[in-house]
Amino acid sequence: MRSYLNHYIGGRWVESQGGKRHEVINPATEQPCTEITLGTAADVDAAVKAAQAAFERFSRTSVDERVALLEAILAEYRNRADDLAEAIALEMGCPIGIAKTAQVGSGLGHLMAAIKALKEFRFEETINQSLVVHEPIGVVALITPWNWPMNQIVAKVAPALAAGNAMILKPSEEAPSCAAIFAEVMDKAGVPAGVFNLVQGDGPGVGTALAQHPGIDMVSFTGSTRAGILVAKNAADTVKRVHQELGGKSPSVVLDSADFSRAVPGTLMSVLLNSGQSCIAPTRLLVPKGRQEEAVAIARQVMSATETGDPLTEGRHIGPVVNKAQWDKIQGLITKGLEEGAKLEVGGPGRPDGIDSGYYVRPTLFSNVTNDMTIAREEVFGPVVTIIPYEDEEDAVRIANDTNYGLSAVVFGDADGVKRVAPRLRAGMVYVNGGAPDPNVPFGGYKQSGNGREYGKFGLTEFMEVKSLIGALA
Repeated sequence: MRSYLNHYIGGRWVESQGGKRHEVINPATEQPCTEITLGTAADVDAAVKAAQAAFERFSRTSVDERVALLEAILAEYRNRADDLAEAIALEMGCPIGIAKTAQVGSGLGHLMAAIKALKEFRFEETINQSLVVHEPIGVVALITPWNWPMNQIVAKVAPALAAGNAMILKPSEEAPSCAAIFAEVMDKAGVPAGVFNLVQGDGPGVGTALAQHPGIDMVSFTGSTRAGILVAKNAADTVKRVHQELGGKSPSVVLDSADFSRAVPGTLMSVLLNSGQSCIAPTRLLVPKGRQEEAVAIARQVMSATETGDPLTEGRHIGPVVNKAQWDKIQGLITKGLEEGAKLEVGGPGRPDGIDSGYYVRPTLFSNVTNDMTIAREEVFGPVVTIIPYEDEEDAVRIANDTNYGLSAVVFGDADGVKRVAPRLRAGMVYVNGGAPDPNVPFGGYKQSGNGREYGKFGLTEFMEVKSLIGALA
């Protein structure tokens, strides 16, 4: 059993003030694999004081100093890559091969993108007789999820640090080890005491205390829309900035001009990559009504060939979902799909054949889905894909946009079709013909998928205030 019972506050590992122990369950074995201490409001207060003290000096460091610090973090992060990957595989069930490449690799990408953005960013601009300057916002709280733990931790920490802020990280209690290892990375890289602080805990405890704390100037939150609403409400009384990256129900619009042999498997693999536990997973596959059977035949083959297995074993299989609560939710939604009349093509309720324990979900494919069905409206967050037929492009756009979410969308088709459809999709990101996320371009959504943007220079500006010096200094 891994033990990370202390918090990292003010450059030291310290005991919690009144916290309680929490066991993390390995989703592949259903046995405890890690223990942490869930923090308290007193722990948050100590971290805020440490961050406030550190901010005064760190906010005045030069761009060159912060670039050098980020480069030191990058080097040490590379040294701990295997440890980070193992922690992710153990705690949230991601297969070790994907953990080493996509999961840990995303953190590398965000560090490099932050370094590039910091070197190129214009902190000052003259407008008429005034000087407009960008300054760090202050003490920021970073609340991150379990599904892509290092992606979201580094996507927040790197730009917050680059901007000159001090920070407190609260990772998910479902995948806390990689955050603790990352704190060791920050310490080894020489991040000044108090600039980076780690308080382990859950949402009702530490998350609420961070959002409500008057000493926190900004909260950057990634997680469910339900939790994001609570964060915003808790932050409202202190009028702090709240940045949110929330849920999604992304469409993949396969136009009649698309290569179905590429578009359909490409869509499904984007969902299966992390066992469906990705906010941008294109789980609604929209195809022309007259070609639904063609799409189903390709999709059935891909889903049927997908194996599940031990996250610590190398291979092309998918792992379990993160915990029993998620497994139960997914099972309920699969059953709901059957009850509402969707046609089950592959998978269904229960564990995959031959697996008696662990939170494994059968890769599941539904066809003849209508967009008013529960499985087309709610974020399943599992390896479940719905095929929704459409009449024409107008109908496809209508269905794609008929959702409370607007995080991302996918379009496959020829150049003319993509040019017609992609601009009309109400989503923060539209991936065209297999385009992949880029840590240098903005990431974030419309509607109930949140507000604000992450990645590159866009993430950097989120952690800054803008000041006008009018007249005398221009």
